[in-house]
Amino acid sequence: MGSAVETLCGQAYGAHRYEMLGIYLQRATIVLALVGFPMTILYTFSYPILLLLGEPKTVSYMGSLYIAGLIPQIFAYAVYFTAQKFLQAQSVVAPSAYISAAALVLQISLTWITVYAMGQGLMGIAYVLTISWWFIVGAQTFYVITSVRFKDTWTGFSWKSLHGLWSFFKLSAGSAVMICLELWYTQILVLLAGLLKDPALSLDSLSICMSISALSFMVSVGFNAAVSVRTSNELGAGNPKSALFSTWTATFVSFVISVVEALVVIASRDNVSYIFTSDADVAKAVSDLCPFLAVTIILNGIQPVLSGVAVGCGWQTYVAYVNIGCYYIVGIPIGCILGFTFNFQAKGIWTGMIGGTLMQTLILLYVTYQADWDKEVEKARKRLDMWDDKEPLQN
Repeated sequence: MGSAVETLCGQAYGAHRYEMLGIYLQRATIVLALVGFPMTILYTFSYPILLLLGEPKTVSYMGSLYIAGLIPQIFAYAVYFTAQKFLQAQSVVAPSAYISAAALVLQISLTWITVYAMGQGLMGIAYVLTISWWFIVGAQTFYVITSVRFKDTWTGFSWKSLHGLWSFFKLSAGSAVMICLELWYTQILVLLAGLLKDPALSLDSLSICMSISALSFMVSVGFNAAVSVRTSNELGAGNPKSALFSTWTATFVSFVISVVEALVVIASRDNVSYIFTSDADVAKAVSDLCPFLAVTIILNGIQPVLSGVAVGCGWQTYVAYVNIGCYYIVGIPIGCILGFTFNFQAKGIWTGMIGGTLMQTLILLYVTYQADWDKEVEKARKRLDMWDDKEPLQN
């Protein structure tokens, strides 16, 4: 839901409506915090939910205790993600990296103390995670409030942030659906693998492949954030050609990097799995899946960047519909047919998933290519006028 802040703050910053960034930040934090309450209820009743899903009682009980320890994190996320987008919209990245590095050191130290020295086990890990996230939130908040860099964008707490919360929620919901559909898609691959003939081997090999894919995906996530900020800034500033140039430059560079990563995976397909396992059967299964992994890496070099462009332009709701069609109406059904009906097992499931991702990527490429960037500038201007702090008062 925080990506709505990315769109509005980025375009407002480009349009030099600096005072609105602080209003958007507060409004988004309130909305995300309110959403945290129903999620808290869900976390509270995690034990019966886990039992309903077929988990053993012991696992359900321990899992529910761990989840209960994570409840304070929900509200930390509400502040963290909005503040992060607030900073990124202004191209302020280094402080967040320093704060995260400090939090990592704190987390490692506290984890050792609580788990090994104090013997708190799983609950100790949950408490440490919560402390680490609130440390990040506290440091970020202190930096935003006290730094002179934000004297124009953070003008203090304002009652104006309480206006238009429902409209902001609807905008944020589209962003949440878009991102969740993308994240859940790869997780479904792992869930389906558990239904194959040799689930242990399938899960082990797919988990290794997903870990490698996630590592390469982080590079694309960096481009996602950069192109989202750049596109939204340029649209807000009324520079359609600069927005277009940023879009294709980021897409091309990310694509080239992903091709190099894919070639490295193919070249090391017989050895890369031994970083994660010493089992020869798992290593062979990973080697067989590496061509599929390579294709996925290349697609992941393009798709997240285009999603970043979508966020910068405010296309989240449209992309959510595209994701539903490509991932859940095309990709998963085809994967199930190939994997189970035609007995291609993990390769069949992954082929279907690749098909869905390819279809989504091609659609986003076409939409981006066909976009009228002059009209996108006009849409950005109208969006900012609509979300100006004066608008709710008129209603």
